Amino acid sequence: MSTLRKIGILGIATAAFAGGVVFASALDFTKTSEAQSSRPLRAASTGSAPAPDLGTGFVAVAEKVTPAVVSIQAERDPRRRDARVAPRGQNQPPGLEEFFRQFEPPRNQPRESGGTGFIVSKDGYILTNNHVVEGADRIKVTLPDRREFKAKIIGRDPQTDVAVIQITGDDLPTLPFGDDQALRVGEWVVAVGNPLGLDFTVTAGIVSAKGRSNELRGLNSNTYAIQDFIQTDAAINPGNSGGPLLNTRGEVIGVNSAIASQTGFYSGYGFAIPITLARDVMDDIIKHGRVRRAIIGVTISEVTPEDAAVAGLKGIRGVKVGAFTNDDSPAKQAGLEPNDVIVKADGKETDRVSVLQRIIRRHEPGDVVELDVMRYGSRKSFRVKLAEAPGEAQVARADSPSGGDSEGTAAEKLGITVEAVPAEMAEQANLSPDKRGVRVLEVTPGGPARERLFPNDIIYEVVFPTPKAPVRSAADLSRALGRLKAGEYVSLNVLAIDTRGNQMSRVVNLRVGE
Repeated sequence: MSTLRKIGILGIATAAFAGGVVFASALDFTKTSEAQSSRPLRAASTGSAPAPDLGTGFVAVAEKVTPAVVSIQAERDPRRRDARVAPRGQNQPPGLEEFFRQFEPPRNQPRESGGTGFIVSKDGYILTNNHVVEGADRIKVTLPDRREFKAKIIGRDPQTDVAVIQITGDDLPTLPFGDDQALRVGEWVVAVGNPLGLDFTVTAGIVSAKGRSNELRGLNSNTYAIQDFIQTDAAINPGNSGGPLLNTRGEVIGVNSAIASQTGFYSGYGFAIPITLARDVMDDIIKHGRVRRAIIGVTISEVTPEDAAVAGLKGIRGVKVGAFTNDDSPAKQAGLEPNDVIVKADGKETDRVSVLQRIIRRHEPGDVVELDVMRYGSRKSFRVKLAEAPGEAQVARADSPSGGDSEGTAAEKLGITVEAVPAEMAEQANLSPDKRGVRVLEVTPGGPARERLFPNDIIYEVVFPTPKAPVRSAADLSRALGRLKAGEYVSLNVLAIDTRGNQMSRVVNLRVGE
């Protein structure tokens, strides 16, 4: 079992608030515009030379950066929703009212939570996490020299979990930005924050991985998301949120944001938002008052061995195109199709989702990006004019962990059983005639469709081998599969319907079994 699979078993928790309060849901990260010709601010670049050995090196980093790392206390007034809490004694076991009363939060007292941030400019701009200050009515910032300031929120971006706040003061220390793209796995890094209520704690570790993306999909519940985390084993605990992750030169290369843990406390896996992403969000907030995101208008997912084989790739790489976000999708207008595999963007290799997201977020809406794709053995190029994401949408919408690749048919060759879509289901889901295919009933454990297709998926078309063939019955599916030999590949158009009746199409590539 790989490390990532192990992480997948663990609960993903936001390293959010001091006092041991950890949010179990989370962060969704979106694409942002990058590489702007002019930026509204730059942090002071007063980097020091690396120390001759690790011992004195960590000392030098700690002494240099700690003054600019701040403690953030966010206070929230009681909300009307508190009035909806059940009256004392109601819906509680008889005789245990007094026991449960001690756990009820005070009705009319403000609620406090804490986190970390760091000063990036002499005029008092501070970077932190959105979840640290979201919903705050008052924010107090405390510096290591014990000075206290009232702070105001300049802007928040829930989709990247980045927020910018500002204080007004004299002689404010600042931290310089580093280059997370030049960071290498195995390099030493330092995390500074206020974990577990302990002021300005310094921990050290190494970069365990870069570009963590689909493996951490649980970090964000938003529809659109950028997943591009730096993973480190430097200890990160509740209260560290919003603090800096630094290289050995004392430059910020990430914003500490989340941990993977069964308990909500550090167990070896910490994750930070790359500083290039956080900086671009900050620049947009300061310059435009909002985050302007360019999008290509498709769902995307990592490429599986089956996807690579169908696309005609020699290696398992690239980014698979799923469904279009709408009829006006820039990618659709340019000529891309579901099941295309994007292998290059702007002339740069896109071997995984986080790489494509990083390239797209360097652009602004209206820019034109050239995408190279593989389509059933043929290489094609398209020029896509990027649109601006509406509201909090992101550069590209990422498929759910289980939803990127799955379809089924009533054929043993795929390890599934199917039936015609029941009339009641078709009516409730408002299925169009061309989508009334076959419903997956069961998926055989260990079969070709395992973790690709799921019960209640609707298979409505065989896309490959060509020509395309509609699927309206189990016999249609069996007929299409009957032409294939063991080891060959089939591409299916599959429809999933969520509990709200929303429909999402995707293309599933499968290798036919014996």
